[in-house]
Amino acid sequence: MKKILVVCLVLGLPLFLLTACADGGDSGDGDNGGGDSITLYSPETPDLTKQLAQKYEEVHGDKVNVHYAGTNVLVNQMMAEKGNPQADVWYGGGGILPFESAVDKEIITSYIPESAEDWEVIENGIKMKHQNGYYTGVELFVLGFSYNTDLVSEEEAPKTWEDLLDPKWEGKIQFPNPAASGTSTLMVLSYMMQYGEEEGWEYFQKLKDQANSIPDSGSAPTKAVAMGEAHVAVGFDFMAYEHQANGETVDFVVPDKTPILSNPMTLVKDGPNPEGGQKFMEFMLSEDAQQILADWYHIPINPDIESKTPLSVDNISNHAVELDIDWVNENYDRIRNEWNSKIK
Repeated sequence: MKKILVVCLVLGLPLFLLTACADGGDSGDGDNGGGDSITLYSPETPDLTKQLAQKYEEVHGDKVNVHYAGTNVLVNQMMAEKGNPQADVWYGGGGILPFESAVDKEIITSYIPESAEDWEVIENGIKMKHQNGYYTGVELFVLGFSYNTDLVSEEEAPKTWEDLLDPKWEGKIQFPNPAASGTSTLMVLSYMMQYGEEEGWEYFQKLKDQANSIPDSGSAPTKAVAMGEAHVAVGFDFMAYEHQANGETVDFVVPDKTPILSNPMTLVKDGPNPEGGQKFMEFMLSEDAQQILADWYHIPINPDIESKTPLSVDNISNHAVELDIDWVNENYDRIRNEWNSKIK
């Protein structure tokens, strides 16, 4: 089985020398695809995807309809739509894991943007595109803990996944529902790959008992921290920094060992507007799109784009864990589907 270290140690590599360099429902008007319109499925922040769509429309003139839902909800929707696909592009899902799983489901198809054709599949440990072209990385994500700085000091904030089980956090934690959220599925799979399934299910039963809510949305727990409805939440780095930038009392901890992945995009198989979908994927690696991602506190692929996030590869690399991609492909659906029966 192949294992990859899910962090890129150096951004200034040939891989990155690019030549071109949500709370629910559709955010765009018009029908789902057809003609010059492009339909984008994405679990990423609705305002972010709306901004990306607006910039694409400004540059290219084609309409982009954005449909927002949790990653696993979108995957199930694409499965249901296989006979009549409604989406052209799928962007984002908490990293590469749901995209790896989607290959065998035959809901996505191969396309690599021109600016990524010369990338290595794995560059210094991070898988940046599928070996057969089924997805391409757009940015880097770090899974960790947000906390409310009015309720939790920097010193007492959790530093490891085991710290979340401390009795002091009982009724004060939120994390997304792994049956619905790709963010949380990543958390579960990563832990089980390190410690085994038996210990993993025991851990997550205890973590569930610590939580005051387990929402379906990957971003909802961090929002709850910002509102004081939770002290600590599991989520991605940019979620916390977005709230912080809005003046809310939120900060972020990179756990001692945690997943750090590329977050991809892909072309939906037999989508209504494949040419438009390809154009949108090219756009996502352009300076315009990469700058938008950087302004939303994401870590962009293009090293020439300066991001607002305080995180960089240099200060996160020592925290990365290994993920067994073969194991993910074999167990992704089973593990997330077993959540509701295993966790009471």
